[in-house]
Amino acid sequence: MEKVNNPSSLSYRQRQALETRRLIVESARAQFLGQGYAATTIQAIASQAGVSVSTVYAIFESKRGILRAIREAWHDESRIRDATYSASPDMDAGMRLERLAHATRRQWETGAGVIAIYQGAAAADRDAAAEVAEALQGRRTGFDTLAASLRSALRADLSVEQAASVLRALCLPEVHAELVGQAAWTEDAYEAWLAAALKRELLP
Repeated sequence: MEKVNNPSSLSYRQRQALETRRLIVESARAQFLGQGYAATTIQAIASQAGVSVSTVYAIFESKRGILRAIREAWHDESRIRDATYSASPDMDAGMRLERLAHATRRQWETGAGVIAIYQGAAAADRDAAAEVAEALQGRRTGFDTLAASLRSALRADLSVEQAASVLRALCLPEVHAELVGQAAWTEDAYEAWLAAALKRELLP
């Protein structure tokens, strides 16, 4: 989903288009969770959003396009891509890993529904499975990029490839589910643990 840096500068028509897009995405998310991805039709999404079927197709082209928009909105909310792809020259390695821990916490804290949608969609639809594969590859690329940007700060015995693997392993949703869902940690405790673990495993 295209980011808007200054919504107040948009015209009425542009704001209306963004609102229509938001309504369709929210409608689809609710339908996918309630009815399942395969059982949800574009007609049902359009009806709940209060728009025409042709409008949905014009904006997203397909259910896979809507699925991608749900993921984009989720990433925008957690800012996980900022934490993996954006290297600020004023932020040292420890601060960058703390930012990653916070974004990861937000990603899994708000993403249970999105994960459930993706799992169900991948099992039911070839196009959706391709979308899931694309999302997973994007995650790998993000961690590869972050590890490479930390090269000069890494422990001497770690390669960039090893560091990327550590990042991926510690930030898995299953780790969050085990600590917060099963062991009843608070989100704050999880974030603090993750930040400390990342710094301990990656930095001198």
